[in-house]
Formats: sequence, C-alpha cells, structure tokens
Amino acid sequence: MAEAAMDAVRRELREFPAAARELCVPLAVPYLDEPPTPLHFYRDWVCPNRPCIIRNALQHWPALRKWSLPYLRWDLPWGVVGWFFVVPGYGLKVLSSRATVGSTEVSVAVTPDGYADAVRGNRFVMPAERRLPLSFVLDVLEGQAQHPGVLYVQKQCSNLPTELPQLLPDLESHVPWASEALGKMPDAVNFWLGEASAVTSLHKDHYENLYCVVSGEKRFLLHPPSDRPFIPYELYTPATYQLTEEGSFEMVDEEATEKVPWIPLDPLAPDLARYPSYSQARALCCTVQAGEMLYLPALWFHHVQQSHGCIAVNYWYDMEYDLKYSYFQLLDSLTKASGLD
Repeated sequence: MAEAAMDAVRRELREFPAAARELCVPLAVPYLDEPPTPLHFYRDWVCPNRPCIIRNALQHWPALRKWSLPYLRWDLPWGVVGWFFVVPGYGLKVLSSRATVGSTEVSVAVTPDGYADAVRGNRFVMPAERRLPLSFVLDVLEGQAQHPGVLYVQKQCSNLPTELPQLLPDLESHVPWASEALGKMPDAVNFWLGEASAVTSLHKDHYENLYCVVSGEKRFLLHPPSDRPFIPYELYTPATYQLTEEGSFEMVDEEATEKVPWIPLDPLAPDLARYPSYSQARALCCTVQAGEMLYLPALWFHHVQQSHGCIAVNYWYDMEYDLKYSYFQLLDSLTKASGLD
C-alpha cells in the first residue's frame, strides 16, 4: 500500500513539470521594447515568476557608452601611488604610478578550468580567490600578461560599491521601477568581468535578479522551478582550490563543514545514462546583448556563459518568502523523499 502511494507521488511529480509548462512557462524568453511600469512589472513578470529580456533599459547609463577595457584601465584618476605586483611563477608586473580605476585591487576567482562553485569528482569546489589590480586582469584578458588558470571578477556581495566605487557615477544604484514594484532596495549590486572560459554552473538563487550586460554578451540556459523533479542534486564535501607558487592548483577540503547539496549535471553535455530524468526537462536558452537587461526570477535554475571580456552588472533583490517559496519547498521535499533525485 505504501509503495503504491509512493509510486503515485512519483507519477504526479513526473507529470507536474509538463502541466506547469503548458500553464505558465513561455516557450522562449520574451522581449520587452522598453522598461515596464512598476505595476506591469509586478503583475506580468514577478507574480507569475516569468523571465523577460528588457531592451532600452540602460540607454541613460553613461556606462553603456563609456565602459570598455581601455576605459577600465586608464580613466577615472583618483590618486597617486607607486608599487609593484608579482605573480608567482610569472615574473614581475610593473603598474603605472598614476592611480586609476585599473590600479584598484579587486577580488578575482581563479580556477583551473573556468568553473567556480562547481562539482568536480566527489567535491564541491570553490575558487581560489586572489586580490589583483584590475589592470592586471585586463592585461590577461587582452593577452598582454599570463596568470595560471581562468580569471573571473565575480565576487558578488555588492562588490561594485565596495571594490569599485569609482564606477558608481556611470550607472544607477538601483533599478527605480523594480525597486518600486518590489517595495525594497537591492541587497547587492555586483560587477562581473572575465574570460570566455569562465562558466557559472547550473544553480538557483533566492533573489529577484536584474542582470544588465554593458559590453559583450551573456548566454543563459534556464529551467523554471517546476523542472525540479528532473534536476538532480547530490551532497558533496566542500573544498577550495589553492594556487601554488608553481602555478598549479590543489583541492583542499574545508574543515568541519557540512556537505553541500549541488547539481552535478552539466546541462551542455548531460550524462543521461546517469541522470535519465533530465531528458524530460525543457531548458529556455537566451542571449543577453550589450544594453539589455534580463529579469531572472527567483528560484529559476540558470547556467551562464559569456563572451570574452564581457562586462556586466546585476542587482539582487531579496525574494518574498511567500506561497511561491513554500510551494517550491514542498516540490523540492517531495522530489527528495520520493527518490527522484
């Protein structure tokens, strides 16, 4: 009797994503030709938890006209400093004595293969973190310098105002129509810059995400929260890459920490022999070009690639922990309990 009931639960869970797609998941990410009003944004996109790409939302930003790799390197003088920076195993790098935004140190994620916060073997591996002058990161992007591994400025935690405040006059501190619709200011404003090899593994966030591409393009693979029964999670020992003096990478386990639940599957090359249920999931793929803004709703799974040297800014607004959140938690719990994971 109990097994029959559990089989019924599994059957309903397998059928649920298709029913949800028919009711409320678009076949492709829609485009808006201009920013919505706060009322329309909340009614048409936030409440139904639907993504969209908004054109002409950044046209008034000076950043859209100004930000480039040369601009980030040389413009915005704000002081005088003279110093040297040594990259282990890669010689001496002499920086300009005239301090610019390029001489500002930023937190940089460094990985051997471009995957930060991702499953590698039986570990969930976080990147090595280096403090590097932005100009050196730009040198690597432009092929004028070398550094072991793949570099990605992706600190999050509001790294734009905390690490690069000189750039704040070139954009807005929040998205006014979104702030009004959501009734709050963003928890974080993040700056992103990296190599084409830097990839964000499939995951979800508890944030309403407004992702703005200033230069280059970002490629998103999206799954709605309703696809959860088809998306595998496993528990992994957390570890961190450490960069040796010789320029090689070591994985070092984090001490006295619980295992991390993470998605082991690469949606670009899924192992369907190991995770056959994923074949029933239906991804939405979209490319966000310079000057466009993606509204990525809370709890949507996303995998992200980028063009080389892409510059982007995103605003994280904390989600409302309402019935939508409760429904997802129920779906997640039933998926785990039924053994579909």
